[in-house]
Amino acid sequence: MTTRLPWRPAANADPVPVLAAAQRVSDDLMDGLAGPRARHATHGLRRLFGVPGLGLTDLSGSLLWSGRPAADDVVASALDEVLHSETPVSEPGLLALPLHVHDELAGVLLVTEGTNAVARQAAELVVHALERGRLEASAEQAAEAELRALRAEISPHFVYNALTVISSLVRSDPDRARDLMLDFADYTRYSLARHGEYTMVAEEFRAIETYLALQRAVLGERLRVQVRVAPEVLAVAVPYLVLEPLVENAIRHGIEPRAEAGSIQVQGMAEGNDCVISVEDDGLGMDPARAAAILAGRGDDGGVGLANVDRRLRSVYGPWYGLTVETETGAGTRVVVRVPRFQPGVLP
Repeated sequence: MTTRLPWRPAANADPVPVLAAAQRVSDDLMDGLAGPRARHATHGLRRLFGVPGLGLTDLSGSLLWSGRPAADDVVASALDEVLHSETPVSEPGLLALPLHVHDELAGVLLVTEGTNAVARQAAELVVHALERGRLEASAEQAAEAELRALRAEISPHFVYNALTVISSLVRSDPDRARDLMLDFADYTRYSLARHGEYTMVAEEFRAIETYLALQRAVLGERLRVQVRVAPEVLAVAVPYLVLEPLVENAIRHGIEPRAEAGSIQVQGMAEGNDCVISVEDDGLGMDPARAAAILAGRGDDGGVGLANVDRRLRSVYGPWYGLTVETETGAGTRVVVRVPRFQPGVLP
């Protein structure tokens, strides 16, 4: 005779409510066994698996119960044994299973008057939810680390040159020195201060215009700049600090090494449901194979933040979006950013 687990519907039953309940439990456990929704997850697990009582605890010993708990002395004995042996324990009317997340003990699941099969299935659901939560938390930490890396890539050479130019104008042209100092303050505030995860295209363009004003003061007639952005994309939400590294890269590796003057063009426009932003220089350019290696994170320091920015864009919008690089040795470089104009969950 085939035994059907309590939480599994019969063949002719609708599986959607069961799957939805399992998803809710998984979502509630995203913040861990001590998270704000762990108690709600405990109730959901007990109802999902149809057991009289179910408990969850992390390693701190904070025990959450739903339904009818087992006797205190039985629970204490089972918990002590599981935490020391990290193996399942069976007591009269109680099953206790260790919860291993990425091969580390994270907590214990307690089931009263349930079968071994039910307890194992419940433990497996909890472990998968906890692993998913840790992976997403790790991804968020990695994104924050990449953002800190972008901030750290602000060129000390540029900062020194900008301050030197400003100081040289203090006596000869104090009004311009004051304006440039305000630009420098805005530049450092936007680049270094803490921001939300997303901003708007308008803010990113404002930041690069400030940066370009400082670079024009440093490079003088050697740098020509054109910035154009369509009004319909100004409110598009994008990850913070995705454009300035591209402009900095164009100047550092396209324009500065040249003896003659060079130009930078930055454009933003709408193409259907996408927002397309391009940063183009007429500088030295590079071999396309080298550009591909830089974009993949395998190149030298010839691309300030290119791989970093591309990874951040693809992690937010998916593999169809991100950066493309068009270049050839001696023919300049064009970097194109493509993002959707509207993306659920991406708000400035």
